[in-house]
Amino acid sequence: MIRYGDEEWKELRFKNFQYEAERRDEQWVDVTLKVETEEDTPLPLDLIDFSIMAICTHAGHPIQLVTLDEDCDCEYQLTEWEKEQINAFIRSEEVYKAIIAAASTVER
Repeated sequence: MIRYGDEEWKELRFKNFQYEAERRDEQWVDVTLKVETEEDTPLPLDLIDFSIMAICTHAGHPIQLVTLDEDCDCEYQLTEWEKEQINAFIRSEEVYKAIIAAASTVER
């Protein structure tokens, strides 16, 4: 992860993801991810409640990844390699099915 303004960073290796898919509107499904990292790539110590929101199409394609701390935008951004790990998880069969199911729910 890269803190905005810093010139050095450390890439995280994700070990596990917990997720929740929720339909936002007629176009988007939000997939909120809680992450567990490998022991040798811990999250920065100043993060309190880190999560990642993957904004996906109703067809299951991840469009944007937003880093959050305590459910607010945070000062860290993901590296390309971290994004690849997350996008691979989002495109897994299990998460794809959850996105499709969330997209098909009708708001009342």
